[in-house]
Order: sequence, then C-alpha cells, then structure tokens
Amino acid sequence: MVVDAATAVAVGVDPATAVAIALLTAVTIATRLLGPMIMRVVGAPPRVEAFLEAMSVSVLAALVATIVAVSGPREWVAVGVAAVVAVASRSAIWAMFAAVAVAATWTASVP
Repeated sequence: MVVDAATAVAVGVDPATAVAIALLTAVTIATRLLGPMIMRVVGAPPRVEAFLEAMSVSVLAALVATIVAVSGPREWVAVGVAAVVAVASRSAIWAMFAAVAVAATWTASVP
C-alpha cells in the first residue's frame, strides 16, 4: 500500500475495505468511550460481569490456539513454557515474557 502525501489517501486500497476499517474503528472507539459511562448508569448483573471477564480470556485462548494450530515447534514450545510459567507464577505478564524469550532464543540459535 502506498500513501499519497498530498492527499493523505491510501492508493490501491479497495473502497469497501476502507469503509469497513473506518466503521470498525468508529464502533471500537464508541464502545471504548461510551461503554463504561453506560455501565455506570445501567449497571450489570453479576452474571454479565462474570461473562465479560471470562470473554477476554476466551478471546486470548482462541488467538493462542489458532497460532499453535498453524505454527511449528518453536511456537508450540513457547506456548508450553508460557503455560507452565503462568501456572507457577500466576502472572500473565511473566508468562508472556517467558514465551517471547523462548521464541526469540529459538530463532537466534536455530538456523
């Protein structure tokens, strides 16, 4: 994709794709800004709050499962190490650091 600096318009992008991206961006921004305000006024039952908290974990699990399904041994080992670190430390941040370190070390050491 090339951007024309004079008009700040991406050259070679399908108009339908540009509209879809713009709409998704607008909806994302609206929900991020208005969601907390609406929830303060409306309130959510405990079951809805539990669902919303579990949904983020489900999305992350789906992304990881997709990566593992289409990747090779480097990613499998990195995800395995991340799982062990997550269980041992109860910290998602440390698990992510461990996975990145394993994948980076693998990439640097395996031709």
